[in-house]
Amino acid sequence: MLRPPAVRAVPTEVRHWHLAVVAAYAASGIAFSSWVSRVPALAQDLVLTPGGVGLLLLCMTLASFASVSASGLIVIRLGSARTIQTGAALVGAGLTLLGLGASVLRSPVAAAIGFAVVGLGTASWNTASNVEGAAVERALRRFIMPRLHGSFSLGTVAGAVVGAWAAAAAVPLVWHLGAAGVVVAATVVTAGFFLRADADRRPSAAHDAASSPAADGSPDGAPAEAPAPAAPGGRAQVAAAWKDRRTVLLGVMVLGLALAEGAAGDWVALALADGYGVSHAVGAAGYSCFVAAMAAGRFLGTPVLNRHGRVVSLRACAVLAILGLALFVLAPALWLAFVGLVVWGLGASLGFPVGMSAAADDPVHAAARVSVVSTIGYGAFLCGPPLLGFVAEFTGVRYSLLTVLLFVVLSLVLAGQAAQRTVARLAG
Repeated sequence: MLRPPAVRAVPTEVRHWHLAVVAAYAASGIAFSSWVSRVPALAQDLVLTPGGVGLLLLCMTLASFASVSASGLIVIRLGSARTIQTGAALVGAGLTLLGLGASVLRSPVAAAIGFAVVGLGTASWNTASNVEGAAVERALRRFIMPRLHGSFSLGTVAGAVVGAWAAAAAVPLVWHLGAAGVVVAATVVTAGFFLRADADRRPSAAHDAASSPAADGSPDGAPAEAPAPAAPGGRAQVAAAWKDRRTVLLGVMVLGLALAEGAAGDWVALALADGYGVSHAVGAAGYSCFVAAMAAGRFLGTPVLNRHGRVVSLRACAVLAILGLALFVLAPALWLAFVGLVVWGLGASLGFPVGMSAAADDPVHAAARVSVVSTIGYGAFLCGPPLLGFVAEFTGVRYSLLTVLLFVVLSLVLAGQAAQRTVARLAG
């Protein structure tokens, strides 16, 4: 039997590894919320309608989709540490270009290129971070993925708070986003030297799989299946992952909850400003409220996950996301809309981390399967901005968010696919 995590001594190198992964997640959140919190200013500087903002965001989403589609091969060939470092450097450069394009050049084309560079760096960076996070879970022998994504959410809170201050103080985008890009790139490139999941992906690492969280007798336990004795090449691994039914359905489940999360990032500030008639600073504060609730849900979600398992936790989150989103859109008063944001944030908190953890149950095939689930999940970010932007042209940004409810219901139906697939201990 495994000893309880509280009595296990964690080696120093594992602690450093864990902290490095936390830094990678937090920096990604800072990068994301830095530009999200300034979308109203971006629209104002470039004189864009909601549909125009949606098309601009589509540039980033297309680049992200291309990057995440190739992320499995990239991580397998370059290693997750190098992928994370390269992705962070690209994001830093993209944020700087975005600020220049919006507030200095006043060029939608330059801003679109900046968004595309951010998308190229973010997607592969996130896939590699999830591979590292799943490997740390196995090394620590307890669930930590929600808290790692909680670190991302704390990063978004920090970035959103700074963004709200920058919006209130009318700080030019070039200075705000340029500074954020430098901080993000420097932090992650440094942290990357302490990452070590590449060794965990070797077939021999499957010997330790029985001691991972998937084998600790949680309520979601599934029949054990032994991994292949040797991992095939990168292309073969990715092709096999696309043929795995559970992996594909996990991706669809993640898609719905990812849209609930991404729609908030793209549109909450504008929905508050346009739908409730508040200032851009209040809109940015509303997004800060959402990400704070999502961060709280991710940190509180780990004991819930250990107690009730993945499936029950995901279903509860989907229900909360549906209720919160509906309340935000239909609230007759601003304070009720903020209550809706809190409930919505709690509901959106566990979808992505639990989906990634489920995809990485087998360490040998983690990179390929995480990339497939991420690719399908990124379909939300590919279709979401133009879809909601198009609907917003007729209904307004606020009511266009009701479209998201249909996808969250789909996630509720498919939550059972996250039941744990345990990996048997190899003989000898």
